[in-house]
Order: sequence, then C-alpha cells, then structure tokens
Amino acid sequence: MQMSSVRNPVADLRGLGIENVSNVYYQLSPEKLAEQTVARNQGVYADTGALAVNTGEYTGRSPKDKFIVKDNITTNTVNWNDFNQPISEENFDRLYSRITRYFSGKDVWVRDCYACADEDFRINIKVISELPWSSLFAYNMFLRPTEEELDYMHTDWTVIQAPGCLADPATDGTRQGNFSVVNFTKKMILIGGSAYTGEIKKGIFTILNYVLPHNKNVLSMHCSANIGEEGDTAVFFGLSGTGKTTLSADPARKLIGDDEHGWTATGIFNFEGGCYAKCIDLSEEKEPQIFHAVREGALLENIQFFPGTRTVDYANKTITENTRVSYPLHYIDNAQEPAVGGIPKNIFFLTCDAYGVLPPISRLTPGQAMYQFISGYTAKVAGTEAGVTEPKSTFSACFGAPFLPLHPAQYAQMLGERMHEHQVNVWLINTGWTGGAYGTGNRIKLSYTRAMIAAALSGKLDKASFHAYPVFGFAVPDNCEGVPANILDPRNTWENKAAYDTQLNDLAGQFIRNFEKYAAAADKEILDAAPKI
Repeated sequence: MQMSSVRNPVADLRGLGIENVSNVYYQLSPEKLAEQTVARNQGVYADTGALAVNTGEYTGRSPKDKFIVKDNITTNTVNWNDFNQPISEENFDRLYSRITRYFSGKDVWVRDCYACADEDFRINIKVISELPWSSLFAYNMFLRPTEEELDYMHTDWTVIQAPGCLADPATDGTRQGNFSVVNFTKKMILIGGSAYTGEIKKGIFTILNYVLPHNKNVLSMHCSANIGEEGDTAVFFGLSGTGKTTLSADPARKLIGDDEHGWTATGIFNFEGGCYAKCIDLSEEKEPQIFHAVREGALLENIQFFPGTRTVDYANKTITENTRVSYPLHYIDNAQEPAVGGIPKNIFFLTCDAYGVLPPISRLTPGQAMYQFISGYTAKVAGTEAGVTEPKSTFSACFGAPFLPLHPAQYAQMLGERMHEHQVNVWLINTGWTGGAYGTGNRIKLSYTRAMIAAALSGKLDKASFHAYPVFGFAVPDNCEGVPANILDPRNTWENKAAYDTQLNDLAGQFIRNFEKYAAAADKEILDAAPKI
C-alpha cells in the first residue's frame, strides 16, 4: 500500500466512510499515473509521450444529470432552473452511501490540490477517484501544493469520482445512472457513472461561482486571460468553441489562464493550474503553443491515431468533436507565474456567429456590453445529426449558464460595476463566418482575428474612425492594420444584400426574444441596448 510521508490517506478515506479498499495511491507523479493507466490497459502513449484515453459513454458534460442539494444554504440563494436542479438531502445521503461502498475492494487514487491562484481566496480540494488518469487530470488542472504545504493542508472540499458507480433513479432521485451532485453544506461533489474528466473541473467551477460572488464579493468568470509586457490585462469571455484558449495563447503576451478566473478589487486570478483545450483540428501552424503542450504528462481524451501509428489525427471526429487535452499551465512557455494579473484594461466577448452577420470586431458601450454579457450568444453548426447543416443559436447567460448557481443578474451587476469603475474597453469579436452563413460563406481567418485583437490591445483602434452597425448599434472600425477593409463590415462580404438584411433582422429577433426572461431585472441602460429591428 502506497502512502504519503506527510499525510495518512487511509485515515482520510476512513473518515469519509471509504473502507476495505485494496490499495491507496496518494499524490503519485504524472509519470507513475500514466504508467499505471497503460499497465491496466486503460490508455496508450501517443508518439509525443502524451497519454491517450477514451472516456467511454460520456465524451462531454451531462448537464441534465447535474444536481445541487436543496437545503438551508441553497433553498433561497440558488437560481433553480434546468442547469441547477434540486436534489434532496436524503437522496444525496443515499448516493453518498452508494459511492463510498462502491470503493470497497478496489484501488483508490487520492490527490490533494487546490484552486485559486490568489492566496486570499484559495480552497483546498481532495480528489478521490477510481482511475489513475482521473488523478492525472486533477494534477494537470488544479494547483499543485509543495511537499511542505501538504504538511499543514486541510481539506475544504472533497470530490469523489467513480465512473463505475451507477445510481438507481427509482430510489436515488436521479434522471438515470450517471450523476454529478454538489452539496454546499457538506462541501462535497459526487460524480458517478461518467469518466468524462470535465465533470471534475466544472464541479469545482460551479462551487466557486457560488462561494466567491455570494460570500467574497469576487466576480467569477468563464473566461481566459493574458497580460502584456506593460502589465495590461485582457480577458476573453466565450462559450466552448469560440476561441478562448486559442486567442489567449499569444506568444507576445503571458498566459494567466484559459478558462476560469476571479475579479477582485485589485485584479484577476486564475482558478486553475492547467488548461483543458479542445484539440479538434489542432495544428502547429494555427495553435503552436497548444500543439507543443501535447507531450509527456498531458492527457488526451477521445482522440484517434492515424492508422498504424501513434500519431494523433486531430481532424478525426469518430468518437466525438469534443476531443480534449489537459496539461499544466507551465507547459505554455510564456505562462504567468503566479497566475494573477491587474485590473483588466480590455474585455473581449467572443462569439462564433455561424449566420455570418455580426462584424468581426466592434466596440460596445457599457449598456451594450451588459446586454451582450447577459445574452451570451454564439451560433454553432449542428453537425451532430445527419443532414443538419443549418446554424443553431445558443444563448448562455454570462457565457457560462450551466455553471452559475446564482441568478445571472448578480454576475452581470458585478461586471457592470467593475466596467464603469475602471473604464474598461469592451469589444465583441466574431470568430465565425463572413460572406454568408455556414455552407455559403467562409470562416474568418484566425490571422485577421489576431490582428484585430492586437490592434485593440495596443490602442491603435482608439485612433480609428468608427461607423454604427445597423440594428445592433455597435461601433465598427472603418479600418484595422492587417485586415482587409471590406471584411470589417459584414454586409460588404455578402453577394446577396437582401439575404444579409433578412438574416441580420432574424438574429436580432432571436436576441430580443431570448432577453425577455431577463428584462425585469435589467435597468434602462441595458434595455436601451437591445437591437432595433
């Protein structure tokens, strides 16, 4: 039985009701965890040295199977909805008993780690799992305590993950066999029936999205962030697939983090110690920093190799389009250490508009910024069903609705206060289509997007002339260094101007209808920023 020299993980497990286990593997190195995974036929090495695994039935999060225990703490504070589904204390206790019994006779991996790079807001996390590569994921994604820190660490939150443990919906109050349950009173997250590691990461993000705004006056954000040589911090909000990870990994700027941050009175900080990047169509040319991070210690999920090789075929979607790689933040050459920055000078809202009508860059007023933040728009290509090629709109409040236990208006109010106080520049960036919708137009070149963001960060766009974008009212620059002028106004790129106008008005209507559920909590400045059809 392997134990730590500074902690007694067996006693910790017994204290949680996990007893009679076969072996306890505590705080193992990434190399050892990879070796165990391969030896147990649970994964293989890619030719770069990265470990490749298959997460099984679930290759993404299952939001319909995520629950929050409804008790004295949460009853009147959580915004109960399709993402924040209540489960009773009794059903949690049944699931807890089920998952702790499940470990009897099995090997267990235990890792102590923590979240929040700002020491004032640090939370210590114990991750207990039945798979060695789940422990590798926790090593990559959370912050890593030193041996000295382990001597006096206490556990704030416990995550127990057992992919082989299935709930009984008839007695446990779940929808089906898999489940992810957060208990704010007992400070526990239970994950069963799914090996998708993102459930661990997003479970912690969910609790921070409650604790930090509700108790600490810290705005929690689903965003990436980087910092320039002058110390100017930029944040990038966006839903999955809009470019948060890609655009924040800039060789000319230091990376603070690629997904989850907090905004305090003095600056921002990364929640995590690593990156969890989508790697579909990954290439050295387009994303060199991420490409070179796929090496020994990195964990690839649900990828395929070229036949007869161990070379990853990043274009292969056989298993899922949501192929992923996790790696420690220091795998990025210019990572900021510690992962903190000052008050943001620029905020970018990223949207992948598959309708092809939004400008590639536009400047927003504070009211427009709040409206867009609450809307959280992107449009995806519905490629999961055969024959479906039309774009599909997604509106996710604050660019992260599935992870927000509080009402979106609370996060929006906090962002609005900070934008006004610090006079932050806010930009809307369309990383999607131009010259027509998906199937007709073309994806906006990454080089153009990078040039526009660089111009905004450097202050060059402050000197540009702008014109008003119809219907939405955004300010669109007339020129931008490194970008063809006709690209900046999307109407110019469409051959059929009437079709463009129709599509623009249709999208505006979708915004208006989506915002109806937030209108009662919005002030006049925000309401006035709605599109005008």
